[in-house]
Amino acid sequence: MKYLPLLSIVLISACSAPNQVTSITSQEQVVAYSKHQGYEDRFDNFYKKPELYPVSCDTDCYPSTALIECKTDMEQCQYVGENNIPQTRLGYEIQWLGHATFVIKTPTNETILIDPVKHQFDWPVDLGFRLLNGFYRNEIKWPDNLSDNVDGVIYSHIHYDHFSKETINELGNKVTYFTPKGFADYFPKGGYKISEMLWFTKTNLGNSTLHFVPAHHFSSRVVVPYITEDHDASLWGGWVIESKSTRLFYAGDTGYSSHISEIANRFASFDICLMPIASYFHETAGKWYRKVHMTPEDALYAADELNCKVMIPWGYGNASWKMGDKSSHAPLFRLLGQYQQLKSKVPLIILNEGEQIEL
Repeated sequence: MKYLPLLSIVLISACSAPNQVTSITSQEQVVAYSKHQGYEDRFDNFYKKPELYPVSCDTDCYPSTALIECKTDMEQCQYVGENNIPQTRLGYEIQWLGHATFVIKTPTNETILIDPVKHQFDWPVDLGFRLLNGFYRNEIKWPDNLSDNVDGVIYSHIHYDHFSKETINELGNKVTYFTPKGFADYFPKGGYKISEMLWFTKTNLGNSTLHFVPAHHFSSRVVVPYITEDHDASLWGGWVIESKSTRLFYAGDTGYSSHISEIANRFASFDICLMPIASYFHETAGKWYRKVHMTPEDALYAADELNCKVMIPWGYGNASWKMGDKSSHAPLFRLLGQYQQLKSKVPLIILNEGEQIEL
């Protein structure tokens, strides 16, 4: 019993330790600001959405396919088709845990966790969803000892389905966190190492280089955007991982815009592209959802523009939140249909949640 006061002091000190925040800058950095509720430093989309999207599906957007087996109509499904894995291996191990969360092992052996959200949402949004309509995400299966083997964590933006304080507490402060500008204020206290970045800045993790690149989205940690004071107080974007002369692109949540061509111009091509294909449909919000999320045909068009040698889609799935989707797997049905319709040449690799591949 005499050791309990000392133990309490140690635990309190660890939880309240100041975070170590580094701001990454570059002469090539790009940033746009807008005014919001009298603030001068709110972030904005530098690259605006197109007046007309390059491609749009209007009819028969969800054709049936033998490649997906479902318990009900486009719900609780498994992809059963074969993936054509390139014979020439790049040295990546990629595991999709669900929604936007990936575990990436690079050719130079760094393990990088992308947008890790293990559970539902952080409190109080989690409680609100449970009380209001019983809506609840199926918890994803977390690999054994994952927290002990991660070298770095990268985040695309601050929304609850991409940034989880509860998951950060589980991962601990031994890893380095790479975030958009403005994230440090949202982190729990506990001696976390955080590198905040603006668009087109870069830093190193071991022998890999991490580039933070633009997306067309927005940020807030509240239920109703555009109203509360934290709207667009932190930046959003995607990531490029360079390792042993290879490039992997993670788009983050984004609508299609000219930022895609700007990224393509700067990097020329990508060996692997992790592209979002969900949350573009909403019966009441309508076209606004597509402004900040890609349809499957947008993702295919962008992958071609980015010169992706392989595209891996994400956002659908049995553990997805179906935020702006007709069903758990409607985006995947639409993707496969549009792939044929558009005669896309970008090779697709379709994963079920939890699956891992070597490329």
